[in-house]
Amino acid sequence: MKNIAKYLVVAAVAALSMTSCEKWLDINDSPNTPTAASAKYYNRLPFCQFYLEHSWEIPGSNAAYYSQMLVSRHNQTNGAMNWNMGAANRGNNAQQWFFVPCASNLKDMYDKAMEAGAYHYAGAAKFMRAFGFMDMIDLFGEIPYTDALGASVAPEYDTGDVVFKGCIEEIEEAIELFSKPQEDGAEPLSTGDSWNGGDASKWLKMCYLMEARWLVKLSKKATGSYKDLKYDPDKILDCLAKAQQSNADNTIIRHTNENSSTHDHEGWDEVVTYSGVHSCIGQNNYHYWVSKMLYDNLTNFAGNGVEDPRADKIIPWVRSVKGPNTPAEVKWSPDGKWRRSLPVDLTTSIIKDNGPRYDWKWDGKWSISGSDCPPERLGDTLYVRGRVGYFANSPDPLYRQTSGKDESALSGAFHLRADSPTVMASYAEACLIKAEVLFNKGQKAEAYAAYKEGVKANIEFMNDYLDTWSSYASVEGCPSFTKMSQTEINNFVNVGLGNASNISLAKIMTQKQILYLLTLDSWNDMRRYDYNPDVFIGFAKPYNYLNTPSFLDYCPLDKSPRRWMQASYERDYNSANLAAIGEKVPGASSLPLVEGGAWYNSKQIGTLPVWWDTAE
Repeated sequence: MKNIAKYLVVAAVAALSMTSCEKWLDINDSPNTPTAASAKYYNRLPFCQFYLEHSWEIPGSNAAYYSQMLVSRHNQTNGAMNWNMGAANRGNNAQQWFFVPCASNLKDMYDKAMEAGAYHYAGAAKFMRAFGFMDMIDLFGEIPYTDALGASVAPEYDTGDVVFKGCIEEIEEAIELFSKPQEDGAEPLSTGDSWNGGDASKWLKMCYLMEARWLVKLSKKATGSYKDLKYDPDKILDCLAKAQQSNADNTIIRHTNENSSTHDHEGWDEVVTYSGVHSCIGQNNYHYWVSKMLYDNLTNFAGNGVEDPRADKIIPWVRSVKGPNTPAEVKWSPDGKWRRSLPVDLTTSIIKDNGPRYDWKWDGKWSISGSDCPPERLGDTLYVRGRVGYFANSPDPLYRQTSGKDESALSGAFHLRADSPTVMASYAEACLIKAEVLFNKGQKAEAYAAYKEGVKANIEFMNDYLDTWSSYASVEGCPSFTKMSQTEINNFVNVGLGNASNISLAKIMTQKQILYLLTLDSWNDMRRYDYNPDVFIGFAKPYNYLNTPSFLDYCPLDKSPRRWMQASYERDYNSANLAAIGEKVPGASSLPLVEGGAWYNSKQIGTLPVWWDTAE
């Protein structure tokens, strides 16, 4: 894959030519014929950042549905939600977006930065390489690593432990590089850094958080030194002590909602300033409803009778008018003009019965499009989907289910808008990882303090970000966009979360699921704790999975989703190396095979745990 870098720099010109990034366009001395040799290390950085972010968000917006927090009708996310491991996933996208436009540029970026004494750029290259490869083994279990991105078009595979250890070593090299000053004459990090504006201290804290995030995945291993790939709680806590200490330390990618002419030509040809979750979920028809599990945890967490102030920002709203038969449990805005969604219960047959319907139209009243809607679906207006406005055809963040009819406007949700933030690293996450580790060490009082601080930090971050949409007159009065009051926040943090005497692992991990909504880490936590309903409040296997025999061919009742099948081009063009690594993968030889099939083509490949998800 090494030669790919020679032509990818051409795409960088198109992909990063937005107004705020014009300085990145002067990429070499011959702009009409850019080459890998002439491309500057600081011009590669924002290009790689863009694709690394998307390679993380694209699979996260799919895999997170295994946790039963969200509901979808789309074939990919619906497959994950229903535990249908035979359905399509985003494996090809995930691997391509990392390897092709990002990873193939990192060696040249690192080498040139080191030669120039630009150690912070070299640190960024090491961070991105470690981050991307760690995601690959989270998804696929095994991946070419030591032999990847070189001359071979069919690189050999490495087992998950080899890749995991390599990623830890690379993130620790990144820490060393960000910890020392650059040499005189080196390009300032601010020239190319689109995430942290050149603040090396934020990069350093993000590196420490990533190391903690990854090392906590070893929780099934025996306790020992992380250098021996054992679970090392003291090392995790040491990393967290050097990670984010407040929201001011967060690494947040701030997207914009512009109908820009600058498109991503290496990926989906979309506007480059949009968030990846918006591209995958927000602008599409049937990707996002709130499940009963998420709804209950937002509106009555742990049965404490206090609504989470984030509920109104995560659960979608629709313009509506209260009628005589409106269910009493429906929540309305103070002015009575907006109605909040009710939850979709995935333990019922609603999905199997072709619900919820999403094609409601407004023409003086709500009606379903088409004449063959079954009677049981006529109440589906109570389930408000999270689709948001798309600036190619919308003047604001709202989506109109009936074009031109403001009465049919949907609010969307905090995570889904084109200008919603991508949270790469946050103080809230650092606190909640700390809470988990301390609780499992038996330090419950300290765990409670970290848990409470983490939830509070996430609420405060979201509250500050709500100002992003305050200038749109059309959203006035819609609770999806209004600020959370300090009274609401205090009541939830001090009462709704419980107290130090009743802190539990279930409370901590369920709050982590809310924090990790629509990210790959939601699935990582579910796997680490084996989808245990005693750990994740309200979790239950979906009705559709339990009542569709063909789904059980891919994931038997005693199994659960553990990995994705390798990308199709790996199975088609690198099959010899993929077959060879199977001898080293625990459990691979026990998978049921079709006649003449290989381990990686087994129908039940999705149930084979990745390396860190095992006790061995």
